[in-house]
Amino acid sequence: MGFEKFLEMKRKTKGMINIDPIQTGGILTPAARKMLEEWGDGYSVCDFCKGRLDEIRTPPIYEFVHEVLPEFIGAEVVRITCGAREAKFMVIHSLAKPGDWIIADSNAHYTTYVAAERTGARVREVETTGYPEFRVVEEAYEDAIREIRARGERVALLLLTWPDGNYGNLPDAKKVAKIAEENDIPFLLNAAYAIGRMPVSMKKIGADFIVGSGHKSMAACAPVGVLGMKREWENVVLRTSERFKNKEVEMLGCTVRGAPIITLMASFPAVAERVKHWEEQVEKARWFSGEMERLGIKQLGEKPHRHDLMQFESERLYEISKHRKEGGFFLYKELKKRGIWGIKPGVTRRFKLSTFAASREELKLVLRAFEEILSKG
Repeated sequence: MGFEKFLEMKRKTKGMINIDPIQTGGILTPAARKMLEEWGDGYSVCDFCKGRLDEIRTPPIYEFVHEVLPEFIGAEVVRITCGAREAKFMVIHSLAKPGDWIIADSNAHYTTYVAAERTGARVREVETTGYPEFRVVEEAYEDAIREIRARGERVALLLLTWPDGNYGNLPDAKKVAKIAEENDIPFLLNAAYAIGRMPVSMKKIGADFIVGSGHKSMAACAPVGVLGMKREWENVVLRTSERFKNKEVEMLGCTVRGAPIITLMASFPAVAERVKHWEEQVEKARWFSGEMERLGIKQLGEKPHRHDLMQFESERLYEISKHRKEGGFFLYKELKKRGIWGIKPGVTRRFKLSTFAASREELKLVLRAFEEILSKG
């Protein structure tokens, strides 16, 4: 058996214009790439660990977790996790019992449902306005609470995806926070596509918990996430083991022990600066959306759009795919041929993309590519 293939792995998409929503916010900064090489060995950050990741002072993880991040995301307590999904599970597992209900928007990421299922909790979806905007109806959270409580059953948590990973919609999180407070139910904001891209404050929104993704939106290598909370939940979610007194149960003692936390920290100065320019990103996304619609490709989700993640619909591309030997894969191949990466293979009628990492000049090339593909047929 030869192992040469393991020594020759190269990323064939390197250098392409990247419009992949799950990658554009996670592209490493030059500083992070340098630190990746410095700290990439196994448990590299654990040289001076006394038992907990967040208490390591060399490298300065303690300062990052307990001072820098709480201020950045408006939380009182912060922990680093192995991803947003793990952070959600920690909260759900701590607050919900088997049979309890989690009320979540129907645009929620699949990991919300899986996390609830793993706990034994049930998910009650809050409807959207449907095609074409799929806006969350915030008032429907209140209806769902009444419905569940009328049956004598318990609501353990309200959860809102902000923005969602399908359409990039940004519901009124403050409105959901108020409903949660009035009904004495904790509220979790899934901000995996927000923290690190745009200004976010858990405190200003009024949430009890907030979840972020380092590898989706904070220019870190995967897997790494952020969990913020009000201090009142610290002893619930971050309870310690009876046998190992310095180990937090939901963290399984420790989470990220190497390169992901280091790249998250190394990229942070650039990330903290880029969120100040969020309005420029929104303006760029709206411009791109308008140009796509001029080509006959319809943007789904709320309008005017307020995020770089968007979903588009094109009946014309779908019709073309029916007559191409590559079928639904033709769009992916045509874009890749032109140095554009990020459209999921096999989709033509509806596809997602992000304008976050691309310049206007690069996006003009993307628009030109779509125009050529449509005219070529």
